[in-house]
Amino acid sequence: MKIGFLGLGKLGLPCALAIESKGHEVKGYELDPKVAGYIKNRKIPYREEGAEELLAKTKIEVVDHVERVVSWADITFIAVQTPHDEKYEGITRLPDERIDFDYNALVKAIGMCDTAGKAMEEKPIVSVISTVLPGTMDRLVFPEFKNIRIVYNPFFIAMGTTVYDFLNPEFVLLGVDDAIAAERVTRFYEGIYKDSKTPVPLAAVSVRTAEAVKVLYNTYITQKIVFANAAMELCHYTGADVDDVIDTLSLGYRRITSASYMRAGMGDGGGCHPRDNIALSAISRKYNISYDWWESLMLAREKQTEWLAEILFSHHKLTAFPIVILGKSFKPETNLTVGSPSILLYNLFLESTNIHAKCISMYDPHVDGSFHKDYRVSHETMLIMDSDPKIWFIGTKHEIFKTIQFPKGSIIFDPFRYILDQNDVTVIRIGEGK
Repeated sequence: MKIGFLGLGKLGLPCALAIESKGHEVKGYELDPKVAGYIKNRKIPYREEGAEELLAKTKIEVVDHVERVVSWADITFIAVQTPHDEKYEGITRLPDERIDFDYNALVKAIGMCDTAGKAMEEKPIVSVISTVLPGTMDRLVFPEFKNIRIVYNPFFIAMGTTVYDFLNPEFVLLGVDDAIAAERVTRFYEGIYKDSKTPVPLAAVSVRTAEAVKVLYNTYITQKIVFANAAMELCHYTGADVDDVIDTLSLGYRRITSASYMRAGMGDGGGCHPRDNIALSAISRKYNISYDWWESLMLAREKQTEWLAEILFSHHKLTAFPIVILGKSFKPETNLTVGSPSILLYNLFLESTNIHAKCISMYDPHVDGSFHKDYRVSHETMLIMDSDPKIWFIGTKHEIFKTIQFPKGSIIFDPFRYILDQNDVTVIRIGEGK
């Protein structure tokens, strides 16, 4: 098929590359002029597993008018952002105020497709993949735009592994308002996944149901991480081993479901999960839902991070060592910091302790590059140039941190429990059970 994209950012471009890899022809429109350069130069400025290999052989064409995409494509995917303000990203305390996402860019993109549809003999088919709260399409889209056929089709992907996630989904979700659009999009996915090792179910539901499924899926992941981190705190004090606890609980597949994401460490992060919880808290207030579960998840995430800050502070008072948080990105092996629990830890530490910022610093080899203050990354090995002991906290589970030879006398706090013992260094694996 001929597949169009409106929006070739950190979501749209990797998905477009994944679709192209399955034999489809792809054209796209993107407001950011740098994206055409990414494709021309075969290089993106963010870490996305598998994307650069596909970029090396891509034939994706970036065009200068939306009409050229919509009039050409069998299906046009709209992959524009529905952003939240930075204060709702999850790197600071939960604000008292709650608001919905900003839908201006999405509505504008759909409107451009609708304008293009006026000049076409048949209504073009548009698949909206942007995250919205339940009721948004009925409120802002369907009453206004009559020249296109729309399917609401959000993807279940994570930044950093977008290509893999798109090509290996648990299921495909279609919010159906137009049967003709749904039939064509269904045929597209049947072709994409016809050779999958395991069947990929396609769930066709109402648009409002699909809107709810998307955000509730994201916030359910937060619930699993909050639960695992509550278990970590309990184990840290009682001597139980949190990894053994979670591994054993995960055997209860009939009641507890999969072990995916249910692993103790840092809080939930990224560009979707914290903000979706806060947005659902807003809708909870709007409809006066009996209990704001999503606020509780965000407050639990915040309190668990505050507990880690208190551990760091107590050891800083005892030793007067400076503190270094290793990792800024929201998950391993990426340079994306949106919703980072490590940055939340840094911010809560400064807020709750009133310690001068000079006493605590952060470093991430994927974010800060090869050189940063006293630390240098060379040939996949981090060399610590300063030999003074410090308090180190592993905020992101980058593999390179396992190779560090920490200065003698240092204390390492490892909420992931993967740093190995070193001579004359104290490694505290939080929740290990020792």
